[in-house]
Amino acid sequence: MNSHLRYSAQPNTIYGLTAAFRLLDDEVDRGEIPGGVALVTHQGKVAGSYAAGYAVDHGGEKVRAEETTIYDCASLTKVTVTLPLVLQSIGYGLVRLDDPVARFLPEFGTNGKEHITIRHLLIHTSGLPAHQKFYLHGWTPEEIIGAICRLPLEYKSDSKIVYSDLGYMLLGHIAAQVFGDSLDRVASEQIFNPLGMKDTAYCPPEDWKPRIAATEYTELLERCKRGEVHDENAYAMGGISGHAGLFSTAGDLAKYAMMWLNGGRTEDGRAVIPEACVQVSIGTHTLALSGRRGLGWVLKGDKMDVSGDLFSDSAYGHTGFTGVSLTIDPERDISAILLTNRVHYGRDKSVARLRACFHNAVAASF
Repeated sequence: MNSHLRYSAQPNTIYGLTAAFRLLDDEVDRGEIPGGVALVTHQGKVAGSYAAGYAVDHGGEKVRAEETTIYDCASLTKVTVTLPLVLQSIGYGLVRLDDPVARFLPEFGTNGKEHITIRHLLIHTSGLPAHQKFYLHGWTPEEIIGAICRLPLEYKSDSKIVYSDLGYMLLGHIAAQVFGDSLDRVASEQIFNPLGMKDTAYCPPEDWKPRIAATEYTELLERCKRGEVHDENAYAMGGISGHAGLFSTAGDLAKYAMMWLNGGRTEDGRAVIPEACVQVSIGTHTLALSGRRGLGWVLKGDKMDVSGDLFSDSAYGHTGFTGVSLTIDPERDISAILLTNRVHYGRDKSVARLRACFHNAVAASF
């Protein structure tokens, strides 16, 4: 057993978590990832956490990854910012799942999109394209949102699931509009502060930089991004968007995951998301299609599910392009956070197998 592993787990979980954590070391040794942080919760407590490799490994600079290293969460932003804000809006009676998007963004109700709803955007069945390179135009955030609103549909809505950043860019804009403030401030007030997520933010301040894992080298900056969002469209949005832009630690994401496992409440019982909204969100909303999607979440058995072979059928989660993932298993009362900066070594590096194997080792430990 590695003597440097740090545990708060019960003895019967140590072997399995050791196996899970060693997988990070193996991928570092193979050169697939610079480093990473893993954290597992069980029954409302941190069962174990581990850091491996480097947060920065470029041009002779090497910075060790620590359990408190801050990572670019990429598309985890969708389920840790945009989704809970929409669910809160529903709980306040301000938004309905079947409200037309055009109710909040009138410009969206063109080019045959009048019938597209909030639900369509949440479950990626709207008909919007998966991606557009808005960052190439030098537009303001408002101009980018306007450009999305004017797009024609790429496919018939409700006919298939097409994972779309664009839908969540609109949802983030709508959430900010409903709450009457900028998305970053609303996220802090409504989610991060109540949960004590002190190391989580959009556009992290400069004094956080020594703790932030670097992502990809960019010609624009002539260096690796470190504290600037990796996603190009989010960067063009000033680093604040509904689809990407969030930075966080494994410890903070564990607080968020345990809130979901606790029916939308903090450890001391404060409601962050109404429990009814939690239950609706983790149910299947794509029964008629070839995929299993909740509101925001990827459900067990979907083609984008990374929970492996052993998590229960009630498991749900999400990933991010930079190499991050969050998976929750309510049946076993487990959450598993895996944060890597795999794009630091280039976009051809993959953590797909690591994710599945990591979740298998975690599930087996309990």
